[in-house]
Amino acid sequence: MTLLTRTRPPISTPSRFPIGENAVTDPDQKLQMQQLEAKIAAAKQAQEPGPKKEEHYSQAQHAWRMVIELVAGLGIGFGIGYGLDYLFGTLPIFMLIFTVLGLVAGVKTMIRSAHEMQNDQLAELAANDDAGLSRKDEGA
Repeated sequence: MTLLTRTRPPISTPSRFPIGENAVTDPDQKLQMQQLEAKIAAAKQAQEPGPKKEEHYSQAQHAWRMVIELVAGLGIGFGIGYGLDYLFGTLPIFMLIFTVLGLVAGVKTMIRSAHEMQNDQLAELAANDDAGLSRKDEGA
């Protein structure tokens, strides 16, 4: 009994990127290749991110964060109080109590955010001072 098998004939296609003897030998092609490589290198360099710059609006971002935290606390407290007053039929009581509690929670959150920012700034100053001391030690 014989098995019939099919074999694929070898594909003979010219190489796209010749190497060795078939490498680019024409001076015009070499010049074009060098120009292309220079363009690619310039494009890559243009896309690289530059050094990180200090953001001049970072304090404004922190201020907005604090304002949003305060308003969110007030809004949530007002919403809970109004909802409870609506359920129980006692309109101003729970609304006032929970609005004040929301204000207290918002202020507490603002203070916590301020402490976080202060700790970050102190850590950054300490890192800068350590870097300054190490530079002075190297110079001595």
